[in-house]
Amino acid sequence: MTQKTSQAPLAIAQLTTQKIVVLGAGLTGLSCVRYLAKNGLTCSVNDSRDNAINIDVFKQEFPHTSLTLGGWDKTLIASADVLLVSPGVDTSIADIAKQISKNCIVAGDVELYCQNNNTAILAVTGSNGKSTVVSLLAFLGQRLGKKVELGGNIGVPVLEQSQKSLDCLVLELSSFQLETLRSMKAIAATVLNVSDDHLDRHKTLENYAAIKRGIYQQCQTAITNRDDVNTQLVGKAQKSLSFGSDVALDGHFGMSVIDGQRQLMFGSKPLIGVNQLPIAGLHNALNCLAVLALGHSAGWPLDEMLVHLVEFKGLEHRCQLISTYKNVQWINDSKATNVGATLAAIEGLAAMMSVDNNLYVIAGGDGKGADFSPLTNVFSKDVSHVFTLGKDGDEVAAVANKAQIKNSKVTRIEQAINILGNIVKSGDVVLLSPACASIDMFKNFAERGEVFVNAVNKLSGENKTPSLPEENS
Repeated sequence: MTQKTSQAPLAIAQLTTQKIVVLGAGLTGLSCVRYLAKNGLTCSVNDSRDNAINIDVFKQEFPHTSLTLGGWDKTLIASADVLLVSPGVDTSIADIAKQISKNCIVAGDVELYCQNNNTAILAVTGSNGKSTVVSLLAFLGQRLGKKVELGGNIGVPVLEQSQKSLDCLVLELSSFQLETLRSMKAIAATVLNVSDDHLDRHKTLENYAAIKRGIYQQCQTAITNRDDVNTQLVGKAQKSLSFGSDVALDGHFGMSVIDGQRQLMFGSKPLIGVNQLPIAGLHNALNCLAVLALGHSAGWPLDEMLVHLVEFKGLEHRCQLISTYKNVQWINDSKATNVGATLAAIEGLAAMMSVDNNLYVIAGGDGKGADFSPLTNVFSKDVSHVFTLGKDGDEVAAVANKAQIKNSKVTRIEQAINILGNIVKSGDVVLLSPACASIDMFKNFAERGEVFVNAVNKLSGENKTPSLPEENS
């Protein structure tokens, strides 16, 4: 795990003579400025947004740092020896790409951290489930008495952890962060799954998957998902471990049915019943297997992890059970901002339901150019009725029509909840899982989830009878 940083191009000692430009003035960008300042280094900051930051507050904290807002400063970018790029900044756009000099180092905050710190790392990427997995992993590590913190795409920016003495840093990494990461030397890393997402930036699923799999080149043990071919190792042979919903080979993680109950397994050893897990659905059972595989790779005792696994409470807006009003499960999965997340939620919940009960889904929003057709089969097989809304709600409705299931267009989440309150029966499941981003109607997925939660809570105390809108058939 020891990394020699003295010769690394982003080692602090190597940066003293370099002109450093930080692109992006959000949380990540400011964490880079703060880290550089603490190490006696200066930089310039550039953001394309006019109101990216309060200029007075910035100047008070960083009086010796230049700040340019309202557009990409081509001259400044062209003069940079080092560009520290925030994840949300796409360096392939012409205003940036054409200005980057031949010898310029382009990196992100995680790369800067990895070249200047030797903390043991467990790393997680994937289209869906990342935050659940890293949060559960950090929770278990802390319950085992270890100094474990989160970083990367969740919690505080990773450079904010650089002054802490840790046993392990758990990193959640987005595809955007992986684009600028080369020097991580993790104990273990996993690609949980790969589905159609961020294609407005990455263009093709193949390119997106390849970026995700790049994490395997920066770890000692690669942990793959047997259920998803896009997570498999390509080319380079290295130590590997796998998890999946099928029967596990010795030394790997999987599932088996024992005495009528589905169990998580390590090889032939039963670990825990799926019905005992603290987070619902088979997709979350896979997430738990990934966590156990990562912890096992770090030398954490399986038996001790299992003791604390059942104590985990899960994360808001991620297949979160918020009510059992009318003996119906009302589930907030607002974080499902892409098709893959919604597929996982539907399949995971349907696998645990009786065939006599109905699964109702609320979906729609800004699809970001995604292909919704993969939902066709799961709609046909597992869903009784879809309520669609938002910018691309009609595209979701078209898929529901192809699947030959009921669908109704609504203008607000509250409208769908009021209708559902009068048609659900005991044992049914109502799932908000939009398969879309929220920015067409809400500030973010959290606000969308809160609207759902508030509507359900209101329904449980006030059940009026609205009229059912015309179905799209």
